[in-house]
Amino acid sequence: MSMEHELAQMGDRARAAARELAVAGAEAKNGALRAMAAALRKDSGLIRSENAKDLEDGRAAGLSAATLDRLALDESRIEGMASGLEEIAALQDPIGTVLGMWTVDRGLKVGRVRVPLGVVGIIYEARPNVTADAAGLCLKSGNAVILRGGKEALRSNVAIAGALRAAATGAGMPEGAVQLVSNPDRTASVGLMRLQALDVLIPRGGKALKAAVTEHARVPYIMTGDGNCHTFVDASADVDMALDIAVNAKTQRSAVCNAMETLLVHRDIAKRFVPAAMEAMASRGVELRGDEDIRALYPDAKPASEEDWDTEYHDMILAVRVVDGIEEAMEHIHRHGTKHSEAIVTESYANAQRFLAGVDAAAVYVNASTRFTDGGVFGFGAEMGISTQKLHARGPMGIEQLTSTKFVIYGTGQIRGTNPEPLR
Repeated sequence: MSMEHELAQMGDRARAAARELAVAGAEAKNGALRAMAAALRKDSGLIRSENAKDLEDGRAAGLSAATLDRLALDESRIEGMASGLEEIAALQDPIGTVLGMWTVDRGLKVGRVRVPLGVVGIIYEARPNVTADAAGLCLKSGNAVILRGGKEALRSNVAIAGALRAAATGAGMPEGAVQLVSNPDRTASVGLMRLQALDVLIPRGGKALKAAVTEHARVPYIMTGDGNCHTFVDASADVDMALDIAVNAKTQRSAVCNAMETLLVHRDIAKRFVPAAMEAMASRGVELRGDEDIRALYPDAKPASEEDWDTEYHDMILAVRVVDGIEEAMEHIHRHGTKHSEAIVTESYANAQRFLAGVDAAAVYVNASTRFTDGGVFGFGAEMGISTQKLHARGPMGIEQLTSTKFVIYGTGQIRGTNPEPLR
């Protein structure tokens, strides 16, 4: 069977499943989600065994430490996937929510109701936890999903998707609700991008994947964005607070999209803050790259190039720059940022409000780490990715972002104008 024919069959199954999921009750979906969580716990040993093979192949292929970190699954991460599904089950079902009802001409009652998107395709790289997150969010929001993970995590994804699919169908969900494209060839990804059965495509990966989607997609897509995130330490910042936030934003997990990549420091606080911050970063294994002002305060920093300000490292590397004030910091973010997550550390209410209003990003923080930009943290249970575009969703995409709306109109026999001639 050709790849094109196989994908077409998956699309047909997904379309049929989507029609059933659109009218599935909340309790039925929640029961399936809880069954899926139990299946992950039950199959934890198999999932970890398959993941170990992926990791072994990844090391042999020379994958970076950051990629291997995103790929790795241990007992804790599998439990996190399972508990994430249970959190999704506990959320209010968005489907059928009436967003408004009003009366218009001739007594017609017009309402707007939340409905599923239909069939969602998601392409992602080296993060097998996305398999569970995406399946759970789509099922809860009444969507069928076709998953396409990276070849680096193929064994892990097959094991996870197999457990989820069996549990979902065993709990009464339709065949085709959760499907995985297991062919590792790149043509499978391109084929999914072109699959007309999809209502929306969500790519979650690096620049190469996003460029491929832009070139090949034949359906609407929601682009998850790069995360060149900044923290600006204002002149009025509490130094200890700023230190804690900056270290956390860079080192708590450097390989993810909401980790800080550039630290901006107000000139008036630089002498007090920079040496301590650089020592704290270096002691945790961070490679530091600074401008001339930073290197004067901390000579061990490497010279930062213009390219560094535009780089999302996904690694324990940090670019650091001194700025003359909030306007220069915001201008730097405007020029080099990716509209993902940006933070200011300040004791000035006026500067906090200026930063919140003036920085164009999906998430803007005052006195907190950028690492909080996450669907689970924001109360969505999990996320399909973090969108940095402004249509149709922005920020972490949970169940509401996987829905659309339709108008429902109640009448009592109204017609528009008059009929051109008697009907009887």
